[in-house]
Amino acid sequence: MAKTPTTPPAKKSAQKSTPAKAAARNTDSGPARPSPAPAGDAAARRMEDVQTTAAALPFNANKAGEHGAANGLAPEVGQHVTPPSRLVTGSTLSEAQTSTKVGTQAAEGGNPTVAPLDRVRVDSSGQPLTTNQGVRIADNQNSLKAGTRGPVLLEDFILRDKLTHFDHERIPERIVHARGSAAHGFFEAYEALPELTTAAPFKAAGKITPVFVRFSTVQGERGSKDTARDVRGFAVKFYTDEGNWDLVGNNMPVFFIQDAMKFPDLVHAVKPEPHHQMPQAASAHDTFWDFVSLMPESTHMLMWVMSDRAIPRSYATMQGFGVHSYRMVNADGESVFVKFHWNPKFGTHSLTWDEAVKISGADPDYHRRDLWERIESGAFPEWELGIQVFTEDEAARFSFDILDATKIVPEELVPVRPIGRMVLNRNPDNFFAETEQVAFCTANIIPGLDFSNDPLLAGRIHSYVDTQITRLGGPNFHEIPINSPIAPVHNNQRDGMHRQAIHRGRVSYEPNSLAGGCPFQAGAAEQGFTSVAARLRAREDQAKVRAKPELFAEHYNQARLFYESQSPVEQNHIAAAFRFELSKVTVPAIRERMLASLRNASQDLAAKVAAGLNMPLPEPMPKAIARAPRPEVKVSPALSLFARPGDGSIAGRKIVMLAADGVVGESLLAVHAALFAQGAVPRIAAPRIGPVQTADGVALQADVSLENEPGFLFDALVLPDGEAAVNALLRDGHTYEFIRDQYRHCKSILALGTGLQLLQAAGVGTATATEVPDPGIVVADDAATGAADFIEAVARHRHFQRETDPPMV
Repeated sequence: MAKTPTTPPAKKSAQKSTPAKAAARNTDSGPARPSPAPAGDAAARRMEDVQTTAAALPFNANKAGEHGAANGLAPEVGQHVTPPSRLVTGSTLSEAQTSTKVGTQAAEGGNPTVAPLDRVRVDSSGQPLTTNQGVRIADNQNSLKAGTRGPVLLEDFILRDKLTHFDHERIPERIVHARGSAAHGFFEAYEALPELTTAAPFKAAGKITPVFVRFSTVQGERGSKDTARDVRGFAVKFYTDEGNWDLVGNNMPVFFIQDAMKFPDLVHAVKPEPHHQMPQAASAHDTFWDFVSLMPESTHMLMWVMSDRAIPRSYATMQGFGVHSYRMVNADGESVFVKFHWNPKFGTHSLTWDEAVKISGADPDYHRRDLWERIESGAFPEWELGIQVFTEDEAARFSFDILDATKIVPEELVPVRPIGRMVLNRNPDNFFAETEQVAFCTANIIPGLDFSNDPLLAGRIHSYVDTQITRLGGPNFHEIPINSPIAPVHNNQRDGMHRQAIHRGRVSYEPNSLAGGCPFQAGAAEQGFTSVAARLRAREDQAKVRAKPELFAEHYNQARLFYESQSPVEQNHIAAAFRFELSKVTVPAIRERMLASLRNASQDLAAKVAAGLNMPLPEPMPKAIARAPRPEVKVSPALSLFARPGDGSIAGRKIVMLAADGVVGESLLAVHAALFAQGAVPRIAAPRIGPVQTADGVALQADVSLENEPGFLFDALVLPDGEAAVNALLRDGHTYEFIRDQYRHCKSILALGTGLQLLQAAGVGTATATEVPDPGIVVADDAATGAADFIEAVARHRHFQRETDPPMV
C-alpha cells in the first residue's frame, strides 16, 4: 500500500528564525534576549540593532559630570554611540514606501527645515485657485445659496474654508477694526412700535436700554492713527432684557463687495502689501486699486471713501448705518424690511485732507481723545436712531436689489423715521477689559428682529463668532463681563477654555427627565426667537446655485447718485482724493483701469481725476449689465454733508485763543466765558504754558503752548488784543502756522482789536479793518459783539468759500 504524501518538514534554519521574526512584529512585549536576526528580515534586524545600541550604553557616563562648579564650566560631550544601522533611528519600517506625498526616507543627519526657503516658497503663476485641501475652485465670486436670492447654505465648504482661515490670520489683535475706541451709554425709545416689531428696545415709549458702542478704523493696526482715510466701524451692543443685540455697522451705508466670499480678498488688498508691510492704514497703494478697479461693484463705496465722510471730524459728528437690510417682525409673525441709520445731534462734519495728515503726526489719538474728553466734560455725544421701512412688494419694485450691500435705499424712496436716541455718557474704566475685549457678532439678534438673505451678511454671521473664539481664547468669550448680557443665561453648553459659570447637577442635555426637563425650549409662545418663515418671494431657477441676482450686476447708478448729490465743494474733494490715492499707485495700467470705471459713474469726475493725474481719458470700462435699470432718484440732497449741520450748537468744539505777555486779558476772558457758556472747550495758548502777564492786570494762565498743541488740532482760533502781546506773537513762527492752518482749513477766526495785525502779517483775511473780511473771519474791537458773531461763525463749522486747490496760503 502506497504511503500518503505529506508536506516536507521545514528546514531547521527556517524553523529557528520564525520566533525572531514574530517577536520583532509585536509592540507590547518581547523576548528576554532577541535571537540573531535572520538575513533579509528588517523587523528582526531592527530589534537586534536596537538591543545592540542600547546595550552599548549600560549607564549614563555623563552623570558624574553634572556636579561641581568645575564641571559646570566645562561640560563634557554627551555620551553617544553609532547605531549598527539606520533601522534604529527610524520611526517606522514602512519609510521605505514612497509616494508623491511622503517622499522618500529622510536624508541621514539632515534637517531640511533649516534649508534655504526655496522649500516653502509658493509661486502661483499660471495655477488655478484651490481650497486649502487642493480642490480647484470653480467660482470664487459667489457663496452657495438656495436660489440666487435665497439664504447661504451651511454646506458651502469653500466659503467656510476661506472665511475661517481669514478669521484666524491674526492673534490676538483684530484683523480689521483693530484700532478702536468705545463708551457706555443708553438708548431711549421715542415710542412703542408694536405694528413693526416685538424687539425689546422698542416695546414702550421712554424705555431705556444700556448700550456699549465701539468706533474703529478698518485698515490700520492697533497702534495706527485715528485720522486715516478709511471707513469707520460703528458697532452698538444693546444689553436688552431679552438678550444682547449687536448692530454692527459702519459710518457709510454701503460696502465694497456684494458677497462675503470676497471679504478676505478685499482686506488682503487694502492691508499693507505683504512683501514689505507698507503702507500702514492707507488705501493709496497698488494692491487696493488693482483689486477695486477689477471690481466695478466697488464704485459706489469708492465715492463714499474718497469723500469727506472717510475723514470725520470726530466720532460724535459721524453718521452710522446698519449697512444691510434686516427684518422687523411683529407679534403676528408679519415682517418688513428695515435699514438702520444713526444721525448725530451735533451734525455730520469732517476734516480736510491737509488737516487730517497734519493731525495724524501731532496727535494720532485725535478721535479717541475727543470722545473721551467730550464725555468727561459732559458734552455727551448723541445720535438719533432712524429706520427705513419697506415691504417685500415695495422692494420688488425698486430698480436695485435690497440684498445688495453696495446699494442704498434713497431717502426720497423711503423716508427715515426717527424712533429713538442714543447717548454716550460714561467712559470705560479699563480700556483692555472693555474696549479691547468687547466682542461684537452680527449673529447676536433678539426676538422681533431677523436677517435678510444678503449674502454679505450671511458670511458675517458666521465669521464674527469664529473670529471672537480665536481672539478671546475660546468659546466662552460671552462670559467676559463686557460681553455678558443682562438677561439670564440658561443652556446646556459646558466646559471649554476660560469657563466661568459653575452649573449644578448632572444634566447637560435636552430633552431630559432628571432635571425636570429644564432648561426647556421656550417656543414661540414664550417669545422664543423664530426666523421669518418666508424670506423672500420665490423666483429662483434652481435649488442650489453660485450666482448673484441680475440686479446685482448694475454697479454705477448709485455711485453716480452719490456724486451728483454732493455740493461742488464736496465733488472737488472727491476728485482730489482720487487724484491723491491714484498718484500713489506705481502701475499706470491700474490708474487707467480705474479712470475707465469712473467714466461709467461720472464723466465730470473722471475728467477731473484724469486732469489731476495728467492722463488722457481712457475708453469707458465695459459694463456687466447690457441694459441698466433706470434709477428712481438721480439726486438725493440727504447724501451731502451740508444737509446735516446738526443742532447748530458749538458744544464740544475745541477753540484755541492765542496769548502772550501784554495781552488785554479782560477781552480774552470775556470771549472765553461766552464760548464756554455755549459748551465749547476754549484753551489759551501762549509761547509757554503758565502765567501770562496781562496789560490790564487780569490773571491769566496758558494751559497749552504754541509748540505742544498745533493749531490744526482746533476747530477755531481767537487772536488777542494788546500791542505788546501782538508784537511778541509776531516774533514767534508758530503764530503764523496757527493762522495759516486755520485759514487754509476754512475755520472761523476772531481777531480782537490789534489782533488784526496778526492776520495781516500772516497774509490772510482782510487788509484793513474797513474792508469786508473773508467768510468766517470776524474782526471786532468789542469782545461781546465779537464773541456773538464768532459763535455764529463757528456754528457753521467751515467756510469753504475761501478754499482753493492748490491752497493760496
